[in-house]
Amino acid sequence: MRTLAKSRLRAAAAAAVTVALSCTALAAMPASAGAAAAADGLVVQYRTSASGATADQSEPWLKVRNNGSAAVQLSDVKVRYYFKADSASAAYRFACSWAVKGCANITGTFGTLAAPTATADRYLEIAFTAGAGTLAPGADTGDMQLRFHQANWQPLGQSDDYSFGRERATYGDWSRITAHVGGATVWGEAPGGNGPTDPTDPPTEPADGPTLFDDFNYSGHSDPKIAANGWSVRANSGGPGVPGANWVPENVTFAGQSGNSVMNLETSTAGTAASTEQTEILTRSTKFRNGTYAARVKFSDAPRSGPDGDRLVQTFFTINDLKAPMADDYAEYDFEYLPNGGWGEPANILYTTSWETYRPDPWEAVNQHSEARQSYAGWHDLVVTIGNSAITYYIDGQHFGTHGAAYLPERPMSINFNQWLIDLAGQTSTTPRSYDQQVDYVLHVKDQVLSPAQVGTLVSGYRAAGTTFEDTVPAP
Repeated sequence: MRTLAKSRLRAAAAAAVTVALSCTALAAMPASAGAAAAADGLVVQYRTSASGATADQSEPWLKVRNNGSAAVQLSDVKVRYYFKADSASAAYRFACSWAVKGCANITGTFGTLAAPTATADRYLEIAFTAGAGTLAPGADTGDMQLRFHQANWQPLGQSDDYSFGRERATYGDWSRITAHVGGATVWGEAPGGNGPTDPTDPPTEPADGPTLFDDFNYSGHSDPKIAANGWSVRANSGGPGVPGANWVPENVTFAGQSGNSVMNLETSTAGTAASTEQTEILTRSTKFRNGTYAARVKFSDAPRSGPDGDRLVQTFFTINDLKAPMADDYAEYDFEYLPNGGWGEPANILYTTSWETYRPDPWEAVNQHSEARQSYAGWHDLVVTIGNSAITYYIDGQHFGTHGAAYLPERPMSINFNQWLIDLAGQTSTTPRSYDQQVDYVLHVKDQVLSPAQVGTLVSGYRAAGTTFEDTVPAP
C-alpha cells in the first residue's frame, strides 16, 4: 500500500519532472474494416506556429480533410505526430489551445514507439470524441491548434523530430503525420518499422498460466473465507490520505448485483481527521509480478450522501515495499481516479502510473504515467499487462498508455484496492458525507500478456462454471 510520506508529497510531484507521459482522454473505439475503407481519402494537413529548433512547447496545428466520397466518423480516426524525446525520462503534457470542432472533442495521448529511430521514439496520438461528429466528403475539421511541452517546462528540441517541419508556416498536406482507422494506416508514413498498432499488441494464444480469480462472493468483512483466500481488510493506521484518518474494515461490504457479488468500499468524513474513515483490501502475499492484471471497478463522481467536493482517490493497483529511498527494486502500477481533482488538478482525472522508485524527503521520483481529464463515473474494465519489455494499460478494451521497460518490476507485489481522501481542503463542510467505490472481480494471470478480450473470455468462463474463487499462483 502507499506510504504516508509518498502520498503527502504527491501534490508537489504533480508539477515536477515525476509527471510522465500524459493524455487527456481515451483513444477512440477501433473502427471496422469498412470504416477504414471509407476513410481512404483522409489527408492530414499541418503547420506550426513554433518553428524554432528549440521551443518552450511544440505547436503542431492540424487539419484532417476528407478527400474521399463517403462521410467519415471522426471518432474512428486517430492521428499520430512523431517526435524524439529530449531524454529517456522526459515527460510531456498535451493541450488544445483552440479548435473549430471544440477542444472538448479532441484528445491527446502520448505513446512509445516499438521500433525507435534517430528521429522518433515517441508519438502524440490525436483522437476525437463522438461530439466531433462526421467529416463529409470535401470537408475538413478546421483548425486544431494543438501543443505539447515537457512536464517540467524545460525547452524541448524539435529539429530532430520526425514530424516537425520548421518551414511549414501555412497549412499543407504532410505525410510525416499519419492517420489511422481500424488498425489501418490511411494517410502518411510512420518512422521506419512502426505501424499503426499498439507496440505491445498481446498474443492470441489461449491463457493457461497460474491464475488468481476472485468474484468477491463474501458475506462481510469478517467472513473467514476472505483471509482463507489470501486477502486482508485493512484496519491499521497510517497513509495514504488524511493524517489521523481511520481505516475501517466494517466499511468493506458485499452484496449481490446483477447476478454477481460486488464488493463496496465506503469512505466517509465530516470534515475532520477523526471523522474520516477510509477503506482498503489487499492480498497478504506479495507473489504477483509479470503477467496480466484485471478488475471491473465502478468509480463514482458524487457522494452517496452529503455534500460533494472532497479530493477522493479511487484505486486498483499492485505494489511492493520501498526498502530504502530510491531503491531500484521498488515497483507500483496504479489506476487512480480523482473524481474531484487533487494533486494540482481542478477536476476529474484518471491516472495510470508505473513507478520505478522514489525518495520521500527531499522528494524525488522515477515514474511514467498517462492521464485522462474526463469523468469515469460508472463501471469500467481495467487491465494492465506487464510483459518483458513494457507495461500497457487498457480501459474498457481500449489502449490507454504504454510505459517503458525501465519501469518493469524487479520483485513480486501485492494486489490492492483502496479509497481515500488526499486532504480535507476540497470540501470544508462539517456535514457528513460518504463515497462508494465498487469492485466486481479481480483477475491475475502469471507471466502471460493477455488482450482485454481474452480477459473477458476467462472471466465469463469462471462465471459460467460457477467458480467464485481460484488461486493457482505459486508463492514466490
